[in-house]
Amino acid sequence: MRITRFVQSCLLIETKGKRILIDPGEIFFEESLLTDYWKNIDILLVTHKHSDHCYVPAILNIVNNPKTKFYTTLEVVNSHKELHPDIVSVWDILKIDGITVHVVKAVHGFLPHLKGGNEVMEWVGYIIDDGEKRLYATGDSLCFSTDDVCDILCVPVCNHGLVMGPFEAALFAKQVKATLTIPFHYDNKKYPVDLKEVEEEFKKQNVVYTILGYKESIEV
Repeated sequence: MRITRFVQSCLLIETKGKRILIDPGEIFFEESLLTDYWKNIDILLVTHKHSDHCYVPAILNIVNNPKTKFYTTLEVVNSHKELHPDIVSVWDILKIDGITVHVVKAVHGFLPHLKGGNEVMEWVGYIIDDGEKRLYATGDSLCFSTDDVCDILCVPVCNHGLVMGPFEAALFAKQVKATLTIPFHYDNKKYPVDLKEVEEEFKKQNVVYTILGYKESIEV
């Protein structure tokens, strides 16, 4: 399994000959992403409607490929009428060309400025199981109780009342028994993150991690 990290929670997962893209967003978006990285996508997964996870112009380009299978929530469709995905909700299990995708719970934090159209009422995470590895991309989520387990956890660390911070992310990593944790969702300059603090917290709690730079990949 090869994992490439982009901005916020966007990941490209390549496994078993398939290319799976999660949450292509608008922050730092450049057209070259569509031609150099976000091309020939087999499975496109979007966790929720916010534009840093769901950039409609990019998605419309990606799904123009007839082989791309696109899945997201009903709230995303209601917010972006030009999108026509297959609708998923928590507890759904997708079997796609030898890949199993579990649609799992997420808990997006709330701040008052989200009222008036930006408040998210339906959000999900995804566990991608290729038969050898289980990768859990939480999407935007606070810490919560779960029985799900994984090999690789991709988890937010920006805090600010919206998602997990470093402390909660480390605890969540241990809860889901991840053997490798990849922090994400720390690229928005409105919500600054000190990656040194993230590293210190993960080390303190004995969480094995790697921090991927923009467009950086890892084989697991």
